[in-house]
Amino acid sequence: MTTPTSPTPTTPSTPNVRPLTLTALALTAAVTAAGCGGPGSSSPHETGTTSAAPVLHTFTSGQAGFDTHSYWLDTGRAVVVFDAQFTEDLARALLADIDAHTKSPITHVIITHPNPDKFNGVGPLRARGAKVVASAATAAAIPGVHAYKKYFFVTMAKMFTDASYPPEATVDITFSGDYQLPASVGADIRLHELSNPGVSSTQTVAWLPAQRALIVGDLVHHQAHAWLEGGIVDGKPRPDLAAWRRALAELTAFDGATVYGGRGVPAPVATAVAAETAYLTRAEELVTEYLASLPDPRAATDPASPSAGEHHAALQERFAAAFPDYQLPYMIGYGIYGLLAR
Repeated sequence: MTTPTSPTPTTPSTPNVRPLTLTALALTAAVTAAGCGGPGSSSPHETGTTSAAPVLHTFTSGQAGFDTHSYWLDTGRAVVVFDAQFTEDLARALLADIDAHTKSPITHVIITHPNPDKFNGVGPLRARGAKVVASAATAAAIPGVHAYKKYFFVTMAKMFTDASYPPEATVDITFSGDYQLPASVGADIRLHELSNPGVSSTQTVAWLPAQRALIVGDLVHHQAHAWLEGGIVDGKPRPDLAAWRRALAELTAFDGATVYGGRGVPAPVATAVAAETAYLTRAEELVTEYLASLPDPRAATDPASPSAGEHHAALQERFAAAFPDYQLPYMIGYGIYGLLAR
């Protein structure tokens, strides 16, 4: 990978967005999620051989933040955070977790892809001195995703007011292709923009070669159900599981890596890629089989249909039965509308 000589901060413009109305099931699930789960939990992954070596930690939000992992690397000189959580309160809980483990300053927060559980919490991290880093494509996508999601969570789910929903995230450092964090952070941290979009409209992974750690956001949910909404493009969900599988194949270039996904558990790269690829293939089959069983598939594929929520719940049950050992089946109830609407 190469390092650009001078990444240039950008201020992306807001595209025309037409947020899509979600189903009654998603509304109920959203309100339930808002009231469940603790402030989060943290666990360290020992990535070095001495006490002075960098340590990679995992902070997990609980269901109120969609069980989202944020990773943070303490190098002894600095802390680098990977993904910023769904709300500013959860970001503050992440900061409290960091403060409980280290006095190292927080210098950077990396956004792996444009989903709100990755970028909504950047404000408190920036207030502590962190520079927000994302690919130029992710920075450009954030305004449209923010508008779409704010409409849902404020207007439809009524989980927030207009004033209480997190403000639109901005990015301090953008790049295209590859970017290496400065040596002053005390560790070799390389960001790589994948050629294929994956779970969202664009995807960055973070490679920590000394730790053999590959941080990939929601591209992988090992042993947990995936968010199948797709990237938000021009105000609509655009799932592309074929492109997602191609993005997964790109991870095999990181030989010997352990994959750290946005949910689920870490796994060797070959194991994680094979399992997630098989999951996505089976997901398409389950949806196709279900639609073929209906006398009128439009009742399931139109999110505005009065019975859409019932179909989403039925598919959640089918996914849970097909993957009985997988965590977080509620993710299907939330995101399956995107795959159905496709």
